Amino acid sequence: MAATSNHTSVEKLNQANVGKLPGHLGLEITEVADGKVVGRFKVRDELVAHTGFLLAGAVLSVADILCAYGVSTAWPEGASGFTTAEVKCNFVGTLREGEAVCIASLLHGGRTTQVWDARVEDAATGKLMAAFRCTQVILYPRG
Repeated sequence: MAATSNHTSVEKLNQANVGKLPGHLGLEITEVADGKVVGRFKVRDELVAHTGFLLAGAVLSVADILCAYGVSTAWPEGASGFTTAEVKCNFVGTLREGEAVCIASLLHGGRTTQVWDARVEDAATGKLMAAFRCTQVILYPRG
C-alpha cells in the first residue's frame, strides 16, 4: 500500500455536507477512521419513490459519497485529487421508513487507484439493503 495519511474527520465531513447533496439527503457522518467512513440517513418523503420505497438513487448516492469521503482517510502522499472511474451497486432490500446506515471501507489502497466497498443496512435490523463497490483513480500534479 502507498504511504497515506488521514486528512479528515467527522466534523470536517459533516461541515462539507451543509448546502450540498449530502446535506439534502440528510446524511450524517458518524465515524471516520483510516480506510473507513460511516454515515446514517433517515427515510423521508423526499427520498421515497412513487412505489413507497426508498429511492435506489438515494441509497447509491450515499454509498458513493461515503466512499469518496473515504479517499481523504487514505490520501496517498503527493496526490492532488481523485476521480471516480467505476461504480456498481447490488440492491437486495429497501425501506419504507426508519433509518439506513452505510459503512464504507477501503478494499485496495494503491498509489494510482483505490477500491472501496460500502454496505447499506437497515439501522434497526442490520439487514443488508445494498452492496456497493467503486474504483477511484488517484490524480497527481503534472510536472
